[in-house]
Amino acid sequence: MHSQMNQLFVDQKSVHVLYAYRGMQKYMEQVLSYIKEGVLAGDYVILIENDRLYRMIEKELNGILTEEQMKFVHRVNSFDFYFSSGSYHPPAIEAYFNQMVQPYIEKNISFRSWAHVEWASMEEPLHLIEDFEKIVDGAVNQYSFPLICAYDGERMPDYLVKILMETHPYVLMDENFIHSDQYQSS
Repeated sequence: MHSQMNQLFVDQKSVHVLYAYRGMQKYMEQVLSYIKEGVLAGDYVILIENDRLYRMIEKELNGILTEEQMKFVHRVNSFDFYFSSGSYHPPAIEAYFNQMVQPYIEKNISFRSWAHVEWASMEEPLHLIEDFEKIVDGAVNQYSFPLICAYDGERMPDYLVKILMETHPYVLMDENFIHSDQYQSS
């Protein structure tokens, strides 16, 4: 699975993946593997993650990567990222993201990103997620980089699953890496 996904990152570069994780242990294994593989491939890794999990990820990475390799990991606080305008507002998130990746684009530096998408409740307006994921899918294709969007698979209502399958060309669930038949290019 990892080799298939990593080969896709090499061959295609523009890869937008939905990761519906089940359980924190699997999540940690996947995020650590993604970061390690990215750094070893010479990519900078933009990690959009909450404070609590980042501390655990950083602790594990310090045992896997050298101090020099750790400089390739750029952490962005997920709360600041998703709520930079005071609420979940896709155009503000897009502006924040564009500003964040601009130095990589201008200097032609290879990067990949991992975005942990969390909600206090699934009562949020789900159409905003659809708007955001369409914007992100366009950015992946425009800037040509791999991105994994990680959602808690156990907290995803059917309507959200439908939205995410339509906005991600690839899906990682458990150990399966597949192409989404429902994907609709943005």
